[in-house]
Amino acid sequence: MSRIGNLPIEIPEGVQVTVGENSLVTIKGPLGELSQEVNQCLSIKVDENNLIVSRKSDQIKDKSLHGLHRSLLANMVEGVSKGFVKDLDLVGVGYRASNQGQLLELAVGYSHNIVFEVPEEIKVETKTERGKPPRITLTSFDKQLIGHIASKIRSLRKPEPYKGKGIKYTDEVLRRKAGKTVAKT
Repeated sequence: MSRIGNLPIEIPEGVQVTVGENSLVTIKGPLGELSQEVNQCLSIKVDENNLIVSRKSDQIKDKSLHGLHRSLLANMVEGVSKGFVKDLDLVGVGYRASNQGQLLELAVGYSHNIVFEVPEEIKVETKTERGKPPRITLTSFDKQLIGHIASKIRSLRKPEPYKGKGIKYTDEVLRRKAGKTVAKT
């Protein structure tokens, strides 16, 4: 029995949910509009201000999809009503970030600057304060897209385990390794 799949999704004020043909669920809110195609083995009902996902059978495949689709729909409802934010820090001497509109320019220790184009659905901000590492803030209503773009930016210079230099999530905890020690003779 899926514990997550059985939980109803509360629909806040200002959010409209429509279930179309071919199980296409469209959620529209103040921040944007998202659509998700739901598997045929699941049924979706809208009761007053709740969205309920239920499965038609107890097959293993249906059980595995039940919790997945419920979580996807819950993230969509939260995204169009509140939105999501991802923060990345650039840790390293001389590491810089700047943006002009949707173009993000990064100087992260390579011989040239990296120019990264961010999709229109994501709002990007860069901030540099004295004594703190430069910070990139991504804001969007689509959790899947913002997570994908944040991981792409992080992959441009992953944090290394010895000094911690690289692009990391603000709340990420890095496992640090001890460096070489000189043997005494």
